Amino acid sequence: MLWKSLAFADSESDDNDMPSKRRPRTSPRINELLLKSREAALAAVQIFNTPQITFKSEIFIVLMNVAWTYLLHAYYQKRGIDYRHWTKIGGKTRLQRTKRGAIRYWELEKCLESKVVPIDRDSSNNLKFLIGIRHEIEHQMTRRIDQTLSAKFQACCLNYNTYIKKLFGKRTGIDRHLALTLQFSSITPDQRKSLAKYAADLPAHIKTFIDGFEGALSSDEYNSPKFAYRVLFVAKTANQRGQADEVIEFVKSDSPLAATLNANYVVTKETEKPKLLASRIVKMMHQEGFPRFKIHHHTELWQSMDAKNPNKNYGVLLDNAWYWYERWVEQVREFCRENRKRFQ
Repeated sequence: MLWKSLAFADSESDDNDMPSKRRPRTSPRINELLLKSREAALAAVQIFNTPQITFKSEIFIVLMNVAWTYLLHAYYQKRGIDYRHWTKIGGKTRLQRTKRGAIRYWELEKCLESKVVPIDRDSSNNLKFLIGIRHEIEHQMTRRIDQTLSAKFQACCLNYNTYIKKLFGKRTGIDRHLALTLQFSSITPDQRKSLAKYAADLPAHIKTFIDGFEGALSSDEYNSPKFAYRVLFVAKTANQRGQADEVIEFVKSDSPLAATLNANYVVTKETEKPKLLASRIVKMMHQEGFPRFKIHHHTELWQSMDAKNPNKNYGVLLDNAWYWYERWVEQVREFCRENRKRFQ
């Protein structure tokens, strides 16, 4: 597909100049952007995998934000698409500049909102999620989220490597520079409990953001490996001495082993929480034999229990509407049963 696009020069043009069609940029500018992008991505992964670093998540997100921004700038440069900020002042279109006079280029959020962005929906969701998390943890020491968000971080890395090779050729990929990270601990039942505790102890504002963002996704979007990449590791030893014994083994999805693993994995696999409006919960109570339970009874109940407190995890605010989780429905159901004579 050919785009009607506006290219621009490296030198800063006069503010009174309207954007105009020009020849696509030459390769030195693109190469510079790609170099910065790849180094930022490599640094993000290397820092996150360094045991001595404890402030991992924000550093990773900031550096991957830089990596993706430069990658998309390189793509727009290659396609001759103007990625500068413009504004109208006194009827004239002028370039937006910083206080020091430098031209303002699109930030990552603006790049993702462009109609010509080459990134698919699920990869974009992953980046928007990480940008939102970055806003929530800014200037805070929040080590507890490192384990909780690792699936999103992994997806971000894989998506980046896929797109830099797709847009600029296989030679630009960074997968050949990074080996599998080794660790000192095995994945045991105690460790799984520890990971669950990390998720339960998340700060309220971060948990609220995660619930709100993920709650707005469709089931397909939520379960996409481009949004969050989850893998299952299986301990295995080689059958013969001297035979290669890789840490990660891939099995066919239709094999008996895969069927067994899937059956066990479903027990702990993260799933999307159903969300219900109050009106729907009231209707459910009517269907369960409590026709006199009304919406004002529901309001009185959640107010008395402070159920909209994010720390209680009974629901989430989405688009100015409160949605309740299934665990709140159980509370309402129990309340109706305890007051059976009143609501029947």
